[in-house]
This record gives sequence, C-alpha cells and structure tokens, in this order.
Amino acid sequence: MDEVWTIDVVAERFTEAARTARRLPRVTVQGYVSTWPVVAQSELEAYPDRDKLYRLPPPSPKDVDLMLEVMQWVQVLELDERHLVWMRAKRYDWREIGKRFGCDRTTAWRRWKRDIQVVTDKLNAKAKPSANRL
Repeated sequence: MDEVWTIDVVAERFTEAARTARRLPRVTVQGYVSTWPVVAQSELEAYPDRDKLYRLPPPSPKDVDLMLEVMQWVQVLELDERHLVWMRAKRYDWREIGKRFGCDRTTAWRRWKRDIQVVTDKLNAKAKPSANRL
C-alpha cells in the first residue's frame, strides 16, 4: 500500500530530521577519535545534575537514513524556501522567522505552509505512478 503524504506528516518528518541532525556527532579533526564505548547508565548516573544541559546520544542508522531522505526533498524548493522550512523544523518562533525574511509572522506561516504543500505534492506525485501499475 502506498503512503499518502499530508502536510502534517511531511512537517513532522522535517522536524524529526532537524532533531536527528542536531544529534549527529560533532565534526572533529581527523585522527583524534575516542575509543571508549558508549556505556548504558541509569538515569541518576547519566544525568546527576538536573540544571545542566546534556547532549542526546547519537542517532540510529535508520534515523540518519530518514534525515537524508528529507534532505533530498528540499531540492524541489528555492534557497530561501529551504531556509524557512528548516527554521520551522528547528522550532524557531514565527516572529523570528518573520524577522529573518522581512515579513509578518502570518505571512511567514503562509509561505511555510505553501512550501510544505509543494513538497507534499511532489511526494504524492511520485507515489501515484506505482499505484497505477497492475
């Protein structure tokens, strides 16, 4: 059964891709690598200081594959449209997005909705030919 893409599903996939990108390991100089394994710890051992911000563990290979798929979707958008979609995926406030693009927050929302609809339409167009095959 082919998946029917909706604006909400596509927007959620963009949000998940932004979260995954944030969890990727930091880029370091070649040759300086930690050989220590990741150790499973209890919550008290892992997060002893409640006030400190802790970094999430690295994403799974499946999460990275889904993120890369979403990054291919943005190729149908113009550069400014890509920035708008990614800013919202990173949970920027509409007011901040509006300032970045020199428009009102409702105009930024409308543009985001249009851009997500463009991606959704492309995804649904790709899904239709396989549904017509017998």
